[in-house]
This record gives sequence, C-alpha cells and structure tokens, in this order.
Amino acid sequence: MVLDRDFYLNPDVVGVARNLIGKVLATEIDGSLTTGIIVETEAYGGANDKASHAWGGKITPRNRIMYMQGGVAYVYLCYGIHSLFNVVTNAEGIPHAVLIRGIVPLDGLQWMLKRIGNQSLTRNAGIGPGRVSRLLGIHYSHSGIPLTDSEVAGSEMKIWIEDRNLLIENEIQVTKRIGVDYAGDDALLPYRFLIDIKKAPKIGAFNFLQ
Repeated sequence: MVLDRDFYLNPDVVGVARNLIGKVLATEIDGSLTTGIIVETEAYGGANDKASHAWGGKITPRNRIMYMQGGVAYVYLCYGIHSLFNVVTNAEGIPHAVLIRGIVPLDGLQWMLKRIGNQSLTRNAGIGPGRVSRLLGIHYSHSGIPLTDSEVAGSEMKIWIEDRNLLIENEIQVTKRIGVDYAGDDALLPYRFLIDIKKAPKIGAFNFLQ
C-alpha cells in the first residue's frame, strides 16, 4: 500500500523517521522499477534544529521545498556529486524532513547494477544516502515531486513509499545523527533510526544478496 498524505502530515518528525524504517522506497524512472527496504533514517526538526537546512527559519532556493506541505521529495546536491533524498513532513510552512540514509535492495536489481556499474549487489550496497539515490535513480531535479498517488493528477508516479508490513518494531536502534557536529547540542539528539542489515532476511527475502 502506498503511504498516503496523512502519514506525511504527522507533526512528529521524529516519529515519522522511526515509522519509515521497514517501509519500501520505490522509484519508476525511465521505465525502470526499483525498490529497497528503508533501514536507516534521520529526522530534521526545521527552524528549531541547528542541524537542519531550515535552522532559524531561513529560506533559500535549495531548501524552499522543505516549507511545502508534507508528502513531497526534498532532494539536494551534496558536495556537488551526491543527490540526497529526504521526505518532507508536517503542515505547509513547517520545514520538517526525514533523510533516508540507507536501504536494502529489493526489486529491480538489474537496473541497480546498471546504475552503479557492478555485477553483483551486497546487503550494504544501499547504505549511505548517496548510495540510496544512485541505486534508485533519484536525482536532485526530482526535488518537490509528490510522493502520494492522490497528488499526481493522472501522471505516472516517479517516487513513492509503500508499507509491506516487513518490520518487527523491537529491531529498531536509536542513535545520534551522523556528520552534524556543527549543530552543538542538537548533534546529540536521538534522531537517527536504523536496523542491523544482517537481520534483513528476517524481514524480507534478501538471501540472494552477498
């Protein structure tokens, strides 16, 4: 089932980040369907979060998408190389977002292999936000597109998230976020959620991965 608008309108961005663990991130780009189970996320609390692009309520050409109503993609370019995929949450004007930091490949493996130029995939091939986007064909030009089928108005969806009931709640670990030491005390917030990818076969059919 594709997640609907209500899921993204939740005012608790930390809760959304946790609830996205075990969901399936899907793309259909250039006619190629690819999916992966979300195994790592980070929450960003907008104007009140020093680690957020919207800290202090600032609005820039890059982060303006964060101020849209929840349920759209926020994809930004990192180091001029990597497209990093985020989910915008909460009501319009509140710049909450969840960074998808890791997936385990699920469907469309042949397309993933073509995108990364490899002959095989491992369980950790999608660990790291840049790797997520590369495997799934997500580009920073996709920033702002809707993630819910009710918003596409007849055109084909490019990116969406599904609930396939794949996760046991007690497998989720909670830690501080990565690479945000500049955020002071906010860098210590328990806003990162993940599961051990070695346990992936228990929540899906990944035994074919190395």
